[in-house]
Amino acid sequence: MSEKILQFLSEPARETPFLVLDLDLVVERYREVKNALPDIDVYYAVKANPADEIVTALADEGSCFDVASIPEMEACVRLGISADRMSYGHTIKKESDIAKAHAAGIDLFAFDSAAEMEKLGRAAPGSRVFCRLVTKGEGADWPLSKKFGFQVEIAEDLLARAKNCGLQPHGISFHVGSQQTDPEQWDAAIAEAAALFRTLDRKGVSLELINLGGGLPARYLNDVPTTARYGDAIMTAMHKHFGNQMPQMILEPGRGLVGDAGVIQAEVVLIAERHNGKAARWVYLDIGKFGGLPETIGEAIKYRITTPRDGGETVPSILAGPTCEELDVLYEHTPYPLPKDLQVGDRIEIQSAGAYTWSYAAVCFNGIPPLKQHVI
Repeated sequence: MSEKILQFLSEPARETPFLVLDLDLVVERYREVKNALPDIDVYYAVKANPADEIVTALADEGSCFDVASIPEMEACVRLGISADRMSYGHTIKKESDIAKAHAAGIDLFAFDSAAEMEKLGRAAPGSRVFCRLVTKGEGADWPLSKKFGFQVEIAEDLLARAKNCGLQPHGISFHVGSQQTDPEQWDAAIAEAAALFRTLDRKGVSLELINLGGGLPARYLNDVPTTARYGDAIMTAMHKHFGNQMPQMILEPGRGLVGDAGVIQAEVVLIAERHNGKAARWVYLDIGKFGGLPETIGEAIKYRITTPRDGGETVPSILAGPTCEELDVLYEHTPYPLPKDLQVGDRIEIQSAGAYTWSYAAVCFNGIPPLKQHVI
């Protein structure tokens, strides 16, 4: 937690829950990524946290932007970002949205199905397109291995046919999984992409781009390798598989840029003993899955939690949200030892919560307003 955030939290109590995000930490992490990967173009994944202040600060640093919707594109345009600094990286798009993005000047699009390629051909003729490969998602806390991506053979066929749709076959993308804790996972994906580059080149299709996706992690309950370690692993794999014929490389970090910059402060609403087969201590917060913590689904993302009573005796606790939905349980199987003397009304901090919280919060479930965010 930065000094700026500590100072903010020491000020007169604000109504909880809220997210406070230190913009200096975002810029610091961006520079760290660029230092580790100086030859790669960074396309910030706006969906991670689309706050105007974040987008503007990263634009000033020279970042480009991965947008997943027309509202994200329009927000970037409103902030003065030109279309040539944007990629429409989502593979599931309405044809009307493709047309809007193309009319606004975006000409770099992702696809991972024949139908999507055909939509792009109709709505964005002449655009540069890249095809997303499927990965196993091993090593990732939030795998992306089912809903998106093609096998290599299908990607080869579609990229070879892209010109027939009036498109420019431009590159390959993949995503090794969000919160990827193993830097070596990029190697196999890069190897597949490089082989596909060579196969298509023999067929007269020259690709120019490899999109290395996201995956750079935040520091949650478990420690993760340094950014420099990820940079070394990625570039080692690129040199091994592409040799001297390096394509343009882009990276789409989201969580890795903003995750550690944010802290959520929440209040303990209730502490209760439940006896469902065995006694268990339940701690209920004023934030839950629907209020900004949906990545606790399956207990996939395990946030660090601090309290004002840390340092004494602890008790294993089940953490839950405030709504009347039975599914609004954050951690039941992951051990969360919390202070034995924790009290209703205590304020706790959820660390490294800058990504996929504020942007995920439900609008008004149970009449609870969405999570507030303060960018400082």
